[in-house]
Amino acid sequence: MVILKNKHEIESIRKACQVVAECHRTIAPLIQPGITTNEIERIFEDIILKHGAKPYTKGYKGYAYATCASINDVIAHGFPSDTPLKEGDIVTIDTVAELDGWLGDSAWSYAVGNISPTVDQLLRITKECLELGIAQAQPGNRLGDVTSAIQRHAESNGFGVVRDLLAHGIGRDLHEDPNYEHVGNPGKGLRIKEGMVFTIEPMITEGTYQMTIDADGWTARTRDGKLAAQYEHTIAITSEGPQILTAQ
Repeated sequence: MVILKNKHEIESIRKACQVVAECHRTIAPLIQPGITTNEIERIFEDIILKHGAKPYTKGYKGYAYATCASINDVIAHGFPSDTPLKEGDIVTIDTVAELDGWLGDSAWSYAVGNISPTVDQLLRITKECLELGIAQAQPGNRLGDVTSAIQRHAESNGFGVVRDLLAHGIGRDLHEDPNYEHVGNPGKGLRIKEGMVFTIEPMITEGTYQMTIDADGWTARTRDGKLAAQYEHTIAITSEGPQILTAQ
């Protein structure tokens, strides 16, 4: 069941989302060759705690970190480590902050130093997929309008769209209804209504959309070892259209 939020509840979620947004604003200029994802982890956790919030994923279903740090062929849920990032890498940092019982969620892919034209195109198309999806998240539209816009743009540029990891509603729980893939048909799926709060988070791959999970039970990789990128915002549906709560 989709839980619709009133304006006060949306503002409470926005406060949590803005903690996450500050994390990403802070880290963006610091991501250079040589930094480690454990350093990024510590920066994010410090910012979250500074605001009186909690790093929600730390302890979530046994996950041990405040961030997911996914490098190159890792689509999502990679563990932070002490391995330095290298020139040309992609690193996706995903975090969830809990503030006063409400959650904010955003992932962002970052280029490390100078990147190849292929990597640059993957990042650009992935971000455009997010923007196109948000533009379709209008009251009265359907989720298929969102997901088909994402799928069409990615696939028309030769990229894959991950099916096995889902976007989700969010509020007091991380994975509320609706849970949905980023592929679909226009005019199909759940009707989008004012008061809905959910993520749009396309995971776009250089090759196949198929994935595998490492032996750690968390780390999701592209099956063919090619690159992946992701951009995620938490949005609220208002009478005027979608509002990006995690806007940086």
